[in-house]
Amino acid sequence: MIAAFAALSACAPQETAPLSGDALVARGDYLVNSVVLCGDCHTPMGPQGPDQTRRLQGGPNLTTPTIDIPWGDVVPSIAGTPAYYTEDQFIAFLQTGVRPDGTHPRPPMPPYRLNEDDARAVAAYIATLPRGGEEHTEDSH
Repeated sequence: MIAAFAALSACAPQETAPLSGDALVARGDYLVNSVVLCGDCHTPMGPQGPDQTRRLQGGPNLTTPTIDIPWGDVVPSIAGTPAYYTEDQFIAFLQTGVRPDGTHPRPPMPPYRLNEDDARAVAAYIATLPRGGEEHTEDSH
């Protein structure tokens, strides 16, 4: 009986501690660059494609919709944490898709609903990136 209980206990889901430090940033790097793909819009385009020297530093929105919707004309910089957001506000935004003032960003920003661990990882990674020289307003996207 004790052996059976021990075997079943070994198969139970194990609680894992939340990531922190370098592991949290590495998870965020993976999410931002391979899953959520923030750079597809938030990295400015140069003549040869995305300008990786300005990763996630925003710029003009070069995408134009084929239907009449209120499209954002500028993509804000999110490198170094977006302007007008605290870290906790940015994490909440990634979980809810709602800005601190209660508004929603305009398309083409998708309504992400990340879980808390992934939102914290994305925010931790983005905070490590250098801010650009030009800040774009929150209203632009």
